[in-house]
Amino acid sequence: MAAVKGKQIQRFTSESVSQGHPDKICDQVSDAILDSVLRHDPHARTAIETMVTTGLIVIAGEVTVHNPEAERALADAEQTARDTVREIGYTDSAIGFDYRSCAVLRAIHSQSADISQGVTTGKGLHKEQGAGDQGLMFGFACNETRALMPLPIHLAHRLVEKLTEVREEGVLKWLRPDSKSQVTVRYENGTPTKIDTVVISTQHTEDIVDRSGNMSAAARKRIIQKVIRPVIMKERADLWGPRIRYHINPTGRFVVGGPHGDSGLTGRKIIVDTYGGRGRHGGGAFSGKDPSKVDRSAAYMARYIAKNIVAAGLADQCEVQLAYAIGVADPVSVQVDTKGTARIDERRIADLVRDHFPMRPREITDYLKLLRPIYRETARNGHFGRTGPGFTWEKKDMASKLKTAAARWMN
Repeated sequence: MAAVKGKQIQRFTSESVSQGHPDKICDQVSDAILDSVLRHDPHARTAIETMVTTGLIVIAGEVTVHNPEAERALADAEQTARDTVREIGYTDSAIGFDYRSCAVLRAIHSQSADISQGVTTGKGLHKEQGAGDQGLMFGFACNETRALMPLPIHLAHRLVEKLTEVREEGVLKWLRPDSKSQVTVRYENGTPTKIDTVVISTQHTEDIVDRSGNMSAAARKRIIQKVIRPVIMKERADLWGPRIRYHINPTGRFVVGGPHGDSGLTGRKIIVDTYGGRGRHGGGAFSGKDPSKVDRSAAYMARYIAKNIVAAGLADQCEVQLAYAIGVADPVSVQVDTKGTARIDERRIADLVRDHFPMRPREITDYLKLLRPIYRETARNGHFGRTGPGFTWEKKDMASKLKTAAARWMN
């Protein structure tokens, strides 16, 4: 941080990766299999991990289902993986990975009975459904964007979304599925005042390279015109300007990519999945896990709580921590941190959270309607700051109730 004539100047950077990035392929395969099982057995227990590399998909983990239809869906995991890879855009064997020719190995077995009794109602030491594991989860919200997300990660997500859009629509036919974005925002006294730097690294075909073998200047210009400018003008037109620095494929070329260029693993992009480094992360990944795993469900509830606190005007930013013990229903701690932006005492906000939000695993699952096949869509472009019927944790329906309840303490 630097001080300039009484102003506190900061720069903050976040990245995102496209749906064709190797790690994101794995997240989507894991969540696509989860969805296929939940369609037939909403109470299935799953913890599915995926690995990809050149010509190979490996699926492993623990799954417990309760009816033949769900067992058949699980038996079709190989086809689900291939369909997911095809939908992402890996349809050409010439790039080293495609849905037809890749091998698929699976090593899936049932969940440990010792763990199961801790999260099954009426079993174990506690009769109510407990948390699927110990751990701490964070949710975050701030008023930098309409989605109440930090601006750097919000823009980074929208950029990879746009790259996918112009590729699939044929606007930039030379793009391939694997890409990354990065956005650096300049802050003055905590307020975004300038987009400092935008980085795009995107896989492409050979036919747009120049004589030196690198991506042509014309292609780089097209990325700015068709991807970067439309995103920034839509999200924050006031921050568009000629002084933005661009690094488009800064290594020069990016022809070899996807699983042929780098292996991928489920859960390796947890910072991309959440807040881009703003706010803390408990460490647990999301994809492949059913909502009995508080790594996922409690992180969604923490975001829901934080977002409604900011939407209610109780703070300009808010971080919520929930922590659990395996097999125990009630959280062992609930913490609210507004980074000094609260308009009432933080202890009052914490009391409001306990009074207004369900935080036991079963309550969270019911309240946010998490026993549905909604997870494949979360596995790309971030789990937060999204719209659509599946993203129940993005609603602001508790904001007015919180505002009313807090009125007696407001200045």
